Amino acid sequence: QVQLVESGGGLVQPGGSLRLSCAASGSIFSIYTRAWYRQAPGKQRELVASITSGGSTNYADSVKGRFTISRDNAKNTVSLQMNSLKPEDTAVYYCKINARSIGSFGFSDYWGQGTQVTVSS
Repeated sequence: QVQLVESGGGLVQPGGSLRLSCAASGSIFSIYTRAWYRQAPGKQRELVASITSGGSTNYADSVKGRFTISRDNAKNTVSLQMNSLKPEDTAVYYCKINARSIGSFGFSDYWGQGTQVTVSS
């Protein structure tokens, strides 16, 4: 079993910053990619940023230059530094890893439970 635990959400004023963290635990053999998604009320879940085990990153156009994704391979963590936050960044943020668990032969997606980020004055 693989578990993801997220932390760091909350309420922040426009222009402020938050840092989200996600720790993976359990029977993990290897992780290929780590990513953050978000889902606002009434909208589909969307990719915010992703990072491979080698460090290659990808960002949604709406967050480029404001958000930074990082990972710690040894600790099986992924973080999202969010700066210059806007009200439209308000959403539930989910971390996801694509990983191979011990005893399996393929990679699967694992999701965290989500953490609320609210940007409001």
